[in-house]
Amino acid sequence: MTKKLNTRSMIFTIYGDYIQHYGSKVWIGTLIRLLEEFGHNAQAVRAAMSRMQKQGWVQAEKQGNRSYYSLTTQGTRRMKEAGRRIFKQYEEDWDGKWRMLIYSIPESKRKLRDELRKELSWSGFGSLTHSCWITPHPLEDEVEQLKERYDIEQYIHFFVSDYEQTEKQKELVTQCWDIEEINEKYRQFIDAYSKRFIITRNQIERGQMDLGACFVERTELVHEYRKFLFVDPSLPEELLPNDWLGGHAAVLFADYYNVLTKPATEFFETIFSEGNDEALLVQV
Repeated sequence: MTKKLNTRSMIFTIYGDYIQHYGSKVWIGTLIRLLEEFGHNAQAVRAAMSRMQKQGWVQAEKQGNRSYYSLTTQGTRRMKEAGRRIFKQYEEDWDGKWRMLIYSIPESKRKLRDELRKELSWSGFGSLTHSCWITPHPLEDEVEQLKERYDIEQYIHFFVSDYEQTEKQKELVTQCWDIEEINEKYRQFIDAYSKRFIITRNQIERGQMDLGACFVERTELVHEYRKFLFVDPSLPEELLPNDWLGGHAAVLFADYYNVLTKPATEFFETIFSEGNDEALLVQV
């Protein structure tokens, strides 16, 4: 990639794609070494981890003179949810129901309101009106977690409902999400990675790409594809336009990811094991 990626975002990607499968705990020195592959220095990594700790994503512990960071319950939950969505682990059939969350948060709690909107958008809700958000996914558990995390029980109402005007389902979707813009982002992803996938696959087959380069490529691939979590609600097929490119992008991502997995994982495990006193944790 020509542009250096945000340190904190890259740490999230590495935690989600690697570290959480190896016990979810990592020495800060290992993180620094891994992030060096992307041009990030120790100061930037330490600052990003401090911010993530304050936000409740990770927790720190000392072992001798070393600092280790592990995912909190909140962090583990977010990583698992992200993985489920990145690798399209949804139920096959839509139950035809819409989940509707309506909130009324006072102006004095504007920051809370803004945080809730970000969380709803990330979870796959779309804004029908300013304070009414809907989703076709069964996100009851996620709503309960939001209520607990932000203490907003008194401010929200949550419904599971039918939409009687079934012939207007797709029109409803366009009111809540910019489907054309999302589809354009998928087109750009496909354009950027189709040729790149073929070239990289050939280089790996010929032994012309080292392990570190494969690690960087896979991490950047996941990092770019992960951005769709913030814009694409992964709607059921019957709610999508006929020219939807999300499926094409998902297949390209999966194929490219699989080609990079073995050499990228070998590189990660080498760095990870060097930074841990104990034997390399068994991948879960």
